[in-house]
Amino acid sequence: MELLHNLVLGFGISLTPINLGVCLIGALVGTAVGVLPGLGPAATVSLLLPITLAIDHTTAVIMLAGIYYGAMYGGSITSILVRIPGEAASVITCIDGYAMARKGRAGAALGISAFGSFIAGIAATIGIALVGPQLAATALVFGPAEKTMLVLFGLVLVASVGEGSRPRAFAMIAAGLMLSTVGTDLVSGQPRFTFGSAYLRDGFNIAIVAMGLFGISEVLLLAEQAVAPPALLSYGNRLRDVLPNRQDWRDSAAPIARGTALGFFLGLLPGAGAVIASFASYVTEKRLSRRPEEFGHGAIAGVAGPESANNSAAQSSFIPLLCLGIPANATVGIIMGALLIHGVTPGPLLLTDHPELFWGVVTSMFVGNAMLIVLNVPLIGVFASLLRIPQAVMAPLILMFCGIGAYSLNNSVDDVLSMVAFGVAGFGLRKAGFDLAPLLLAFVLGSLFEQNLRQALLIGYGSPMIFVEKPIAAVFLAAAILGLLWPLLMRLAARLRWRSA
Repeated sequence: MELLHNLVLGFGISLTPINLGVCLIGALVGTAVGVLPGLGPAATVSLLLPITLAIDHTTAVIMLAGIYYGAMYGGSITSILVRIPGEAASVITCIDGYAMARKGRAGAALGISAFGSFIAGIAATIGIALVGPQLAATALVFGPAEKTMLVLFGLVLVASVGEGSRPRAFAMIAAGLMLSTVGTDLVSGQPRFTFGSAYLRDGFNIAIVAMGLFGISEVLLLAEQAVAPPALLSYGNRLRDVLPNRQDWRDSAAPIARGTALGFFLGLLPGAGAVIASFASYVTEKRLSRRPEEFGHGAIAGVAGPESANNSAAQSSFIPLLCLGIPANATVGIIMGALLIHGVTPGPLLLTDHPELFWGVVTSMFVGNAMLIVLNVPLIGVFASLLRIPQAVMAPLILMFCGIGAYSLNNSVDDVLSMVAFGVAGFGLRKAGFDLAPLLLAFVLGSLFEQNLRQALLIGYGSPMIFVEKPIAAVFLAAAILGLLWPLLMRLAARLRWRSA
């Protein structure tokens, strides 16, 4: 009964004309931010922070939250159409989403991405309303030691992402970790691997690396191969002809459910929740699939699961913010800054002191997700039709798109040159048979791994035993070791069965 009363309170706030208006603005801006590589929700929220000073704190958070989860919707569009991840959490969608687009199934990939995101967003919001405050305490259990082993386990799982042999995947992971160390040391403040360059002191931006490795290298491959554009909508131009069919829904239902649950839990943990959730979902679906060989070649489950996971994680990340005052990632941290500017301190007392804020934001997520599905689904046919553009026209557009995105980060030509360098390197690696997804994912996780590893060792006075003494950390460490040894154990078991036969 109390929950019903709180929801009525929340909808009474979120359905006011001004809050509906800012929710729509947030959804539109977020989708545009997701589509445009380089900008990102964190930078956008930062730019719009001064505007929130002129509006109510609840209205401000509703708008900023809409930008954040709206970017998760938009990030999949360019990942599927041109293999350029609009957001870090959409990197994994490039693998099977783009493969589906090359087979003429861009509409189905975009459709399952939009519907999966909507279902996950609504389910995660229901979860926030039902058990959010109780589950928030889960985030406190994960200290630096637990998060270090969680990321280590994630790095082991990364080896299962994409194509190619495991040794090649581990080589790419090593390269990604090395790239993540370039820049200023977080503890000592000393420059590392900068070779005297002021530009490298800040390290490499994820958007620059992603656009280079995926966007520029893809243009170079297309220029070399001169592949004809797919017969994308040969089966009709009506909206229902490009949406997922019954078989697509049968293949996607379980991945959407699993991705939603996985993303909801990982979103509670401070760190790159949506990124870890998306590739953990991909690996899970590949392991559980009856046809794992299809992954990397256009498996719709490889789109449905990760897209559901990153949207679920994006929304559940508001639980530790609102209930504990702990930002789960950079974007949520900036939203926390907006609250503090308004004199509102997020934490355990928020539900008591500002119930209208908590329930207004939660119910606005229902409204925002409904707006996003209404905005995105009718445009699926339009987005998919973009692939009909001849490559002679599309390739320069992609280059221009990437160039503008890279330059807009810091108004620096050096960023554009770095992107081109990563593109050429990516082209060479792909020609040599290396898959780039493990490299980019390891790059994303590398700084998070190093930061938590060093914090854990400081807490443990330099002793690595802290990773064994903490039960949750020990479980993740054991899982990582098992993941490394699993192929060897499987080959050994097969050999023993062959001998016994």
